[in-house]
Amino acid sequence: MKKLVTTAILAACMAMPAFAQPSEEAFVFEEKGGEKVDAFRGRIMVPENRANPKSRMIPVTYVRFAATGEQKGPPIIYLAGGPGGSGIGTAKYRRFDMFMALRAYGDVIALDQRGTGASNILPECVSSKVVPPTEAISDAAYIALNRAAFEECLAFWKSEGVDVAGYNTVENARDIDALRQALGAEKVVLWGTSYGSHLAFAAMKEMGDHIDRVVVSSAEGLDQTIKLPALTDSYFGRLQKAVDSQPAAKAAYGDIKALIGRVHGKLEAEPLLLHPRMKDGTVKDYLFQKRDMQLLASYFISDPWAVQRLLSLYLAMDYDMTAPFEALIADWFVPGEPIKMDAMSTLMDVASGMSDKRRALVKAQARDALLGDWLNFTYHYDGLAPELDLGDAFRVGPVSNIPTLLLTGTLDGRTYVEGQAEATAGLSNLTQVTVVNAGHNLFMSSPEVQEAINAFMEGKPQPRDEIVLELQDLAPKQ
Repeated sequence: MKKLVTTAILAACMAMPAFAQPSEEAFVFEEKGGEKVDAFRGRIMVPENRANPKSRMIPVTYVRFAATGEQKGPPIIYLAGGPGGSGIGTAKYRRFDMFMALRAYGDVIALDQRGTGASNILPECVSSKVVPPTEAISDAAYIALNRAAFEECLAFWKSEGVDVAGYNTVENARDIDALRQALGAEKVVLWGTSYGSHLAFAAMKEMGDHIDRVVVSSAEGLDQTIKLPALTDSYFGRLQKAVDSQPAAKAAYGDIKALIGRVHGKLEAEPLLLHPRMKDGTVKDYLFQKRDMQLLASYFISDPWAVQRLLSLYLAMDYDMTAPFEALIADWFVPGEPIKMDAMSTLMDVASGMSDKRRALVKAQARDALLGDWLNFTYHYDGLAPELDLGDAFRVGPVSNIPTLLLTGTLDGRTYVEGQAEATAGLSNLTQVTVVNAGHNLFMSSPEVQEAINAFMEGKPQPRDEIVLELQDLAPKQ
């Protein structure tokens, strides 16, 4: 294949260390619907751990969509959420239209962060620890099994040559700056969501002079990796108002906190033995406990479309209907399989950690919270690898006047309205647009979201500070 490298990139490479030299090749990028566009596939090599002089080099891969606008601005780098999401995958499967639209303002780069997608050279860990599928084990015993699996995985990754201390958000942010330099850009625009905003906030502290502007949604602050259970309960209060606005949903669910409490109480008193038929046709028994329902809810509260399914599941359990749960288990996991862990997503969250103040709040609030302390599982790995923790200095939010656009969904069950305000408190040049009835994944939820981003990129006043979406039908499906 012919390798195409621009003159500007070549010039920048001559002044840069060897690890920052990009290699790009032209190719045709095809999104899930079959639409094709010319693009460039690139890669730089970076130290796995910059604190280690003997660090091995690892790849950071990206796809660059060339600018189409007459006045080309700085490169726009997409930061995927997770941690663990693929920027390239997002461009292909979820937000292709946004990537294409933003080309009006500069080259748009779908970045696969270290350890993700095309940049992933890390082995998955399959531990020896197994959660007994038909035994009613306590939360303490369940956590102990997972903690033991994490320790086992740490040892496994190290034995495979992985420098586990290199997988943190600071190193991730420094990769962004290395890519900026490799592209020969004085500044870049950062565009991200959820963990991508967490990474953007870290980058503001690491390379703020080289950031032109930032667009984030569903903001996760630097001390917000572990969510506060009380804010989850507040979210359910907002959700109740949404349910009450729809007669069919209100009639079906009634008081949703009471519904959730009833189901949790039922499962705590008597776990339910399920018999899911797996994809290979075999039937596996699984004892479904209160903890399983809380973990399930922690996943499904992200967006209104997902919470509609969640409330339907709670309603089904309230009426002793087991089929929906057996189908769900068959889709998600095989009971009795060993505990598995992804290196990047696990290590990133562990390294970001939590302050002592937040740890105490989570512990106190979890006692009475609907979902307990299950929303972010790495909370339960606390104290196992203190050498990986980035420390309280990392968790202090950025203080910056970099122009920043924040898009906040009122029905976001993962990064809450109150938490997003706290995460951006130090940003003096902040523009916030509230997207009413949107959840965690609000990009592309309305053409008005793209209009808000366009206005921000053009330095124009926002046409509105609130975008109102039609509320998802929350009633159970017939």
